[in-house]
Amino acid sequence: MHVRVRKAQPVGTLSRTLRILELICDSPKGLRLKEISERTGFNKSTAYRFLAHLEREGYLVRNGSQAYVLGIRFIEMAARGNWVEGLRSIAWPWLLDLQRATSETVNLAILDVDSVLYVEVLESPHAFRLVSRPGMKRPLHCTALGKALLAYLPASDQERLLNSLTLERQTPRTITSRTALRKEIANICERGYAIDDEEATLGARCVAAPVLDSREHAIASISLAGPVSRIPRAKIPSLGKALQRTANAISVRIGARVREAGKEKTVLDPAKPFVPRRSAIG
Repeated sequence: MHVRVRKAQPVGTLSRTLRILELICDSPKGLRLKEISERTGFNKSTAYRFLAHLEREGYLVRNGSQAYVLGIRFIEMAARGNWVEGLRSIAWPWLLDLQRATSETVNLAILDVDSVLYVEVLESPHAFRLVSRPGMKRPLHCTALGKALLAYLPASDQERLLNSLTLERQTPRTITSRTALRKEIANICERGYAIDDEEATLGARCVAAPVLDSREHAIASISLAGPVSRIPRAKIPSLGKALQRTANAISVRIGARVREAGKEKTVLDPAKPFVPRRSAIG
């Protein structure tokens, strides 16, 4: 009996399709055929073939200026995906390992309009600890989680928030000046982690690092929080490095890359691998 074997679609075709979708996702006003061809390096006929297929299936549409933008089918599909649950599942082993190594409360949070939204909390085993809960919201400007997110947002989103945030004073140490907040963001980008030094709650310190996507933008942040008695200032740099390694490991799992000297490498430093002791969700 003759069995007809169907050839698998070349992986290159999928890669090209995804490349086009990523470009258009990053361009809210849309892109024309010529622009897509130039940015991808595909010739016009090749680019048009992919675009025509995506348009026919409803993933792309053309606006009045004939620029391609995301279609309703793509938007509906993205809305159905529970990406927060996916993020929590990916992050859990590293968060658990960090909590066990430090014995302090570990938090995972995302941006929610102009606030920090906690999506996972692993509480410290100490009787005296900082208590948070999933679903809780806190300000961006005075929390380490919020400042880590703010520092690594796309430039347009960062500028919009910096100009619109209400910098309410939570404690005598809260940053309430936009100039001071911009300076703090520059410091965060330089050292790679954010600090809440009794800015949200007196007697509490928090250190946080961003989780990055493939475009090196923050999609989440993770933090360690505890009383100042257990997190003295001298301990902050070592905690910051531990958080960076954890955040970078999570970033790598979701596809983050950084460019260095014209080539790509993973965010996680291979010379200092951070491998969780547990490989499955506990």
